[in-house]
Amino acid sequence: MTIPRLNRTFTKRRVVKAKKKKEPEEMQSAYDINKKIVEPEDILDLSEDELSEIKTRILKSINPNAPQNLVRYSYEARTYKFEATVEQTAFHFVEDGFLIRKDSEEAKIMKEIQEKAQEQRRLENAQKKEQGNATPSTGAAQHTEDDFSDDELSDEEGANDASLTTTGTDNDSNTLKNQFNFSSRATQTLNNTMVEESVATEPPPTMEFCATATQWEIYDAYVEMLAQQKLNVQKKQSKSKGLSEEDSAPLTQSLISQSIQNDTTGTSDLQVIHSTDMARSVKLMERMINQNQNEELLEDFKFWEDESDTFKPGGMGSLLPLWKFQNEKTRRKHVTGLSWNPTHHDLFAASFGSYNFMKQGTGAVACYSLKNPSYPEYFISTEVGVTAVDFHPKHPSLLSVGLYDGTVSIYDIRVKPIKPLVSSSITNGQHSDVAWQVLWDNDPNAPPKTLSFNSISSDGRVTNWNYVKNELQHTDMIHLKLEDESIQNTQDPLTGLAGGISFSANQKKKNTFVVGTEEGLIHLCSKAYNSQYLNTYRGHHMSVYSVEWNKFNDDLFLSASADWTVKLWQDKKSDPLMTFDLGSSVGEAAWAPYSASVFAAVTDDGRVHVYDLSKNKHDSLCDQVVVKKAKLTHIKFNPSEPIILVGDDKGLLQTLKLSPNLRKETDNLDFIAKDDAIQS
Repeated sequence: MTIPRLNRTFTKRRVVKAKKKKEPEEMQSAYDINKKIVEPEDILDLSEDELSEIKTRILKSINPNAPQNLVRYSYEARTYKFEATVEQTAFHFVEDGFLIRKDSEEAKIMKEIQEKAQEQRRLENAQKKEQGNATPSTGAAQHTEDDFSDDELSDEEGANDASLTTTGTDNDSNTLKNQFNFSSRATQTLNNTMVEESVATEPPPTMEFCATATQWEIYDAYVEMLAQQKLNVQKKQSKSKGLSEEDSAPLTQSLISQSIQNDTTGTSDLQVIHSTDMARSVKLMERMINQNQNEELLEDFKFWEDESDTFKPGGMGSLLPLWKFQNEKTRRKHVTGLSWNPTHHDLFAASFGSYNFMKQGTGAVACYSLKNPSYPEYFISTEVGVTAVDFHPKHPSLLSVGLYDGTVSIYDIRVKPIKPLVSSSITNGQHSDVAWQVLWDNDPNAPPKTLSFNSISSDGRVTNWNYVKNELQHTDMIHLKLEDESIQNTQDPLTGLAGGISFSANQKKKNTFVVGTEEGLIHLCSKAYNSQYLNTYRGHHMSVYSVEWNKFNDDLFLSASADWTVKLWQDKKSDPLMTFDLGSSVGEAAWAPYSASVFAAVTDDGRVHVYDLSKNKHDSLCDQVVVKKAKLTHIKFNPSEPIILVGDDKGLLQTLKLSPNLRKETDNLDFIAKDDAIQS
């Protein structure tokens, strides 16, 4: 009975042990079911051979921070030569040590001192041993003391000298031991093997030439060269006049003798400093320096494209500020007019005066270039404020200018000093009030030598001026009459005239122009009918500061007024087609030269508004603040580049680049047809 009992007990224990062993396996299997292996998407799928492949790296003794283009001056060759070998060693840590070399002089001196000290200790030990032999009774004790002292001394010597040990005998050898277990290790890497390559070519043909030249011979050669250049110019002139070579021969002798005489007198040096060539060279240097300083602006001007335009809803755009132009002489003056040069599109003229009639002072006209924003290329000062300026469309050096006292003038910026070629006066029909705008005639059928421009003034006259025989001849195209009949019937000839402010001529319809007045009316006029208006447009309630015809459609024109609105008109309809409320007084509105539906306007709150009527007829695509605590007065589009020029009442001029959404070219006028259909 005892054996089965033992068997049951043993079996029960084995079952318990088996259960204990199985529990972790069951838990492990449950854990494995929930476990997930996460692998990245870009993991490389490599084979076993690729995984077992050993990648080697080659260490090169090349310093990456070492210069690779060293140039040193060779006094032997008297020129700069390229340095082929460059030091590749780089010191990462340097510390002064206390170890010396065995074969140095200092090591020899220290070794001699140590040998002398060791010899002296040996002699002292020998004397002590002799004394111990003389006293045998105390010899044993003395011997042990000597041995102990010797061992102690040897330990002290080893600690102090760090290299010497003694054995107690005279014939023991001295050995130097390194206490710090110092070992010197060095590695040397192999440089890349140099491969020499050579190419055999046929030498170019050479010839020997030798000569001696003195300073006066070189000088005479240059004088003859300059004389020859003058002779070539003289020959061209003589050919145009019909002279023969025999007749032009005396001119050659006179030119050479005159050049030599001028050079011998010593006046040529002063002439070079104040010559036009020197002025041109200095101007080019100044432009190069300014372009280097404004390199980022130049890169933005050429390459900036706002990529965010593709994601903006409704084709919205933005303006990128570029150059700013300001001069101390024009600070705190109002920008009263802007005009781009028709030939040189980087050059523009700006007139400065004052719109505050209680604070009038001097005026100026400044011609700036985008290549040199630091200082104007040409500067004209006037005694009274300048209110208008315009470049001639065919002669880019001629400027027409209107002044606050009613005077109109013509300037040629090529002539130094810059003075008016001709000006109006009381005797030849000068305006009796402010000349608000001047505009050159751009008639392609006009004679080539005819200079004619128009002006408008607050005295109610729209006048045409012709520059004939060094004087101005005027013709009044129309007298702006008031619409009030009670005032028109008065006998005073000046009482019934309306004040004109803005003027724009139609380039496709000859003799047709529109005029904006101080009363808010716009009149369509013709040079052929100067006694009455062709049409009158009523929509503005305050002064009309600017009017401008569309460059693609000769039936549409734009007007901007102080009543916070910009209106789009059609010449055959008295009511405006569209009205845009900008929330502030509008200084000027201008059509874009590249699109029939894009125009921009500036307001007194310092904002620039850009509209594209083909995309949105109600809201602007860009409404951006350009200046703070200042009023924008005028705006002009560049004829060829996607930039606009704005001026304010502080004398500051700014250029802004249009983003791609604001400069899409189109001549489609379907939006006008749709609007006409809706109105009908």
